[in-house]
Amino acid sequence: MSEKPRTVSGMRPTGPLHLGHYFGVLRNWIDLQEREQAFFFVADWHALTSDYADPSGIRHNIGEMVRDWVGAGLDPQKCVIFRQSDVKEHAELSLLLSMITPVSWLERNPTYKEQQQQISNKDLGNAGFLCYPVLMAADILMYRPHGVPVGEDQLPHMELTREIARRFNYLYGDLFPEPQAMLTPAAKCPGLDGRKMSKSYGNGIFLSESVDAIRDKVRGMFTDKARLRKSDPGDPDVCNLFPYHVLLSSPEEQAEIRRGCTSASLGCVDCKKLFLKNLTAFLEPLHERRGRLDDAAVAEILAAGGEKARDFARATMAAAREKMGL
Repeated sequence: MSEKPRTVSGMRPTGPLHLGHYFGVLRNWIDLQEREQAFFFVADWHALTSDYADPSGIRHNIGEMVRDWVGAGLDPQKCVIFRQSDVKEHAELSLLLSMITPVSWLERNPTYKEQQQQISNKDLGNAGFLCYPVLMAADILMYRPHGVPVGEDQLPHMELTREIARRFNYLYGDLFPEPQAMLTPAAKCPGLDGRKMSKSYGNGIFLSESVDAIRDKVRGMFTDKARLRKSDPGDPDVCNLFPYHVLLSSPEEQAEIRRGCTSASLGCVDCKKLFLKNLTAFLEPLHERRGRLDDAAVAEILAAGGEKARDFARATMAAAREKMGL
């Protein structure tokens, strides 16, 4: 295996990926694959922790997610792309780590408490949901990485992973490094209606959507609510559209938009046209790469990645069993 530093991350296959996923996660992964030995997995077992009652969409979402990943720029020749459930060692390590993880550590997990309160249309009283941080720790520690790319909302999970690693090493001897959080720079991607971009809200721009479909969405996109007419000066800092210019437009274009908006010489319709031009330029190569992947190609990527991940996982589990006297 490569002597590069290792990193690992995953994503649940719960639906189509949107621009927020690209700028918040995938852009960082694409950079990491160039300089690290990177393992990226489709977390289908994690999807079951909340979608166990109706798992009918998971298999389809797995294929679509891999297409989105490769379309966005992940290269199976540069990183390991695999499906979590194809590497059974993840389940074994999760079981072994659960033996040494106090229940109180899981119950104090802030995400567990928040989602129990916020998600009212699903019963999250199952043991799998309570214990998913242990499975997450197993997913990470299996590859003994130096760091994990995460957003700030995942910091409690990273701390729990380090606590579990410390407890294992204390009880049985050193095996697992304590991986550090590699904070992903925040990218503001509001939904078309000003709320958080989400599949459930139907307010997203999805990576798999055609430009024609996106064009219709952008035409109705919220901008500056206080700007009722083109002759009214606008404020890019409160506009729902301007954050996308920050991500997709050149610095020169951004400066021109700011001047035109604040002086009322540039209307929202023209601003949207410029956004669509730059968004189309961004999406066209993504759609081209994505379109090359049929079901057989996706299966081949997952099979090859799964074998590479299993090779590493077998070595980790052999060492873990030895440490635990099994």
